[in-house]
Amino acid sequence: MSEPEASWQRCDPARPDTPVARSAAEVAALAGESRSLGELVARQSVCRACPRLVAWREQVAVARRRAFREERYWGRPVPGWGAAQPRLLIVGLAPAAHGGNRTGRIFTGDRSGDFLFASLYRCGLAEKPASVAACDGQRLPDTRMAAAVRCAPPENKPEPAERDACAPWLVAELRLVAADLRVIVCLGGFAWQATWPVLGSCGFALPRPRPAFGHGAEARLRRPAAPDLLLMGCYHPSQQNTFTGRVTPAMLDAVFSRARDYADLHLLAD
Repeated sequence: MSEPEASWQRCDPARPDTPVARSAAEVAALAGESRSLGELVARQSVCRACPRLVAWREQVAVARRRAFREERYWGRPVPGWGAAQPRLLIVGLAPAAHGGNRTGRIFTGDRSGDFLFASLYRCGLAEKPASVAACDGQRLPDTRMAAAVRCAPPENKPEPAERDACAPWLVAELRLVAADLRVIVCLGGFAWQATWPVLGSCGFALPRPRPAFGHGAEARLRRPAAPDLLLMGCYHPSQQNTFTGRVTPAMLDAVFSRARDYADLHLLAD
């Protein structure tokens, strides 16, 4: 067995007996039955509920981009990763076709990820300033990352039915980490909109009207017998946003510094 092949097997959360969801109903059932993060991410990583997304992610993994022609692509749903008891959860839209769909880790292997991890490192939330693959040694000691949609979608545009079919994975993940969680940062308007119904499903009291998305937008959400949760909006560090200056390193640092400080204050108060 080659070293790259062995590395992939070590990082794969799924096993031959991991159940596979093949419909939205099966996603809801398997997510709801997951009793640990390990069990949940394994099930996330083999989901086949959305035919259009399955076909696209696998097509990209075979065709590949010229720069990555010699690499093996993940080509599967990208599960959540990071701290098992996070204070901060970062929610994105979906894996990039040649980023997370290639590396097996959300926000890894493309320029958006480079921009994001550099900020997390500057803010003391990541152990390394970059992430290139799922087995590269990067650690997020108090932070976890997940996506609203776990498969790379064509043109980075999931359909509403695909978003809704995938939502139970995020609901289950949020429930499993909610006890320690203090802040959620949503990268982009899609993640912001997709996170609200997930929060409602997890028992958070949602404000009405729903706060509008914006960079630095904040909403404090109450929950029974636990500190308030701070929901924050952040412009997505896409190439279009970073190249045009709509998102700068200082803007991203300000959001994550605020998230870090809020979580630290609540840790001290608990």
